Amino acid sequence: MSGTYVLVLDVARSTTIEVGALGDRAFPAGAYAYVGSAFGPGGFARVDRHRELACGERDVRHWHIDYVLGHSATSLESVVTFPDADRECELAGRLPGEPVAEFGASDCDCPAHLLAVPAAETVVEAAVDAGGVVDDPSADPDH
Repeated sequence: MSGTYVLVLDVARSTTIEVGALGDRAFPAGAYAYVGSAFGPGGFARVDRHRELACGERDVRHWHIDYVLGHSATSLESVVTFPDADRECELAGRLPGEPVAEFGASDCDCPAHLLAVPAAETVVEAAVDAGGVVDDPSADPDH
């Protein structure tokens, strides 16, 4: 299955993270939401890959968000998926929060696909209200 997804993150303490070609970026403590798409080979297996990186089970970083997910101050709190829907740019502009400049939007005209959000619960609720489904890996016997 493929589509668009929203990763909801918590940065437990203010920190600076080297984000590939973007260089060092300061991340104040708080909640963040990353909007991505999974239309390539494997579809939503990309979300599983993000989960593995966040748990320390994977080291390779391909995308900007990988550098944040792989940092010790960061935890992946929730995932909301939009199966078979190409809504990445729309959601990045629609969800509550402030864009983290240039982050995750190198292939489009959006200001960013990472948002500093008011609270994790707020962005999950907004994503579900927009038609998303909370992805609970414990409900899937393949996880």
